[in-house]
Parts: sequence; C-alpha cells; structure tokens
Amino acid sequence: MTWKKLGRALLFPHIIIMIILIPVSVMFLVYSMVVLGTESIVAIISYVIAAYTLTVWCVKIPLLIRFFREFKNSNKYVVLWSSDTRLRTNITLVGTLVWNGAYAIFHLVLGIMHHSFWFSSLACYYMFLALMRFYLVRYTAKNAPGSDLYRENRKYRACGIALLVMNLALALMIFFMVYWNRTFNHHEITTIALAAYTFTTLTRAIINIVKYRKLGSPVYSASKAVSLASACVSMLTLEATMLTTFGGETIDLFTRRIFLGASGAAVAAFIIAMAIYMIVRSTKMLRVLKTEKE
Repeated sequence: MTWKKLGRALLFPHIIIMIILIPVSVMFLVYSMVVLGTESIVAIISYVIAAYTLTVWCVKIPLLIRFFREFKNSNKYVVLWSSDTRLRTNITLVGTLVWNGAYAIFHLVLGIMHHSFWFSSLACYYMFLALMRFYLVRYTAKNAPGSDLYRENRKYRACGIALLVMNLALALMIFFMVYWNRTFNHHEITTIALAAYTFTTLTRAIINIVKYRKLGSPVYSASKAVSLASACVSMLTLEATMLTTFGGETIDLFTRRIFLGASGAAVAAFIIAMAIYMIVRSTKMLRVLKTEKE
C-alpha cells in the first residue's frame, strides 16, 4: 500500500468504522477523565482517538451536508415535515406537552415523598407549562394558522396572563435557590452535557420565536414564547448547578447568592416583560379586529 492510499484510508475510513469510533472514543475519554486522570498512557491514547474521530468526521462534513440535502429533497416524509409548519408545530407541542407533564408528575412525587417545597414548586412550574401547551395544541389540532385571528389573539393573551401567574412558582424556585441554597450537584461531565443541551434549547427558542412571528399566527408565537420562558428558567437552574459543581470550593455562599439573586431577578423580569408585551399586543389586536367586524 502506497503512502497516498494509506493517507486516504486514514482520512476517509468506511462509514461503519466512523460510526463505531464515536462511542469508543467517548467511552475512552470519559473513563480517562473520571477514573485514570490526565497523565496515564491510556488517557493519552484516548485523547488521540478522540482527536482522530473528530478529524475524520470534520473531513466528511461537505459530503454529509450534500447527503442530507439530497435526502431532504427526495424523501417524501422529510419534504412533508419541512414544508408543513402546522404539522411541525403540533408534533412539537404534543412532545413537549408529554415531557412537561411527566416531568411535573415526577417532581410532584418527589415533593410528596420528601415533603419538599422545592420539588413541589418545580412541579407547579412544569404543570403550568403542560397546561399552556395543552391549551394551544387543542386549537392547532383543529384549526389552520391564521384562520381565526380573533380567537388566536385571545389565546395569545391568555398565555401572557398565564406566564405572569407562572412567575409565582418561579419566585418560589428563586427563593429556595438563594435563601436556602437549594441547588443541584452533578458530576462535571453531566453538568457540561446539561450546559450544551440548555444552550442549544435557548438558541433554538430564540430563533423560533423570531421565525414563527413572521407567519402571522399568534398561537404559534405563543407556543414559542412558552418555549423561550422554559429555556430561560433552565438557564437559571443550570447556573445554580454550575456554581455548585465547579465553584463549590472557590465561590463562597454570599457570592453565590448574589449571582443567583441577580440572575433570578433578570429572568423573572424578562418573563414578566414578555408576558406584558403579549397581553398588550393581543389586546390592541383584539380591539382592531372587533372594530373591523362592527
């Protein structure tokens, strides 16, 4: 085998080998970081495997982009998913409804078992989210977006009012985190994974609230506003987790309370401002639509 063929085989291995490399490199890397430390031979080998895996996948990026683009344009189900906004929104709402409901029940059971107001406040918060999404999915399942702007604006305003009520549960959460120092303590790798997930959720929520606003459907905008509020609260709980996990020995309790108190106040103020905007905007639109009907 010539050097050219060897280099090509290393940079462009078979797709099966590339797929196998992902779990292998991740397991080796996690095992090295958690158990062995950074100075062992196995740890160094794991870093090399991880770097090689990342390199071969980066080399494949142009081919992967072309493959997924062709797949998106040729598969009828993907075409339907990408072209039907109503379908995407309904499936997303149902999925988040199930998730929020299950998560609320889980925290409610923990609150009852441990007689904990902390878990009970989390249960109330996620139950509110589930009820709001159920309220919206009942409409989107039967009506096309923009078909009845009067009803949609009423639901948009109702969601704004519900967001204001949700701040009572949020205030309890902030109180427990700041005054009683009730936070989560996870492993560093788990915390990093949670951070990646939370930042991704927040980014998608911001993009979607801008994108779906252009569709002119208040119900769709309300669903994305709920997602943005949920992502903001997730950022707050992530901050509390990171301060406990990474700053437990370097940040004192007073400084932690200042960070959490300031962040909690900012998140609560943002959700209140968004809720007031939804209420004011929908009320104005309802007056205009009512005048047009008359």
